[in-house]
Amino acid sequence: MDISSAVVALEALAHETRLGVFRLLVEAGPDGLSAGDIAERMGALQNTMSSHLGKLQRAKIITSQRDGRHVIYRADFEALGGLIVYLMKDCCGASAQVCDPIAASIQH
Repeated sequence: MDISSAVVALEALAHETRLGVFRLLVEAGPDGLSAGDIAERMGALQNTMSSHLGKLQRAKIITSQRDGRHVIYRADFEALGGLIVYLMKDCCGASAQVCDPIAASIQH
């Protein structure tokens, strides 16, 4: 991941609803959720949710796939991993042990 991609991803996530949707899709795992399920769980109108999903998709942090009459959205775990690595790759310079609590908290 480069700085431009990171900025686009972080910008997409810098909205309460979109961050909530992304976290919901991370929780759903590889099965993903339909747009209707996402809108229902988030308490949002479908047309508003479509706009949010589009922004997350353009940021390349979620994917979509048509399944009959539904579109299933999934978090792009590879993109998420790339963003996390990009943000943490130079953690604390020569004092990597400072980041150990962060790595430990991710495990739990």
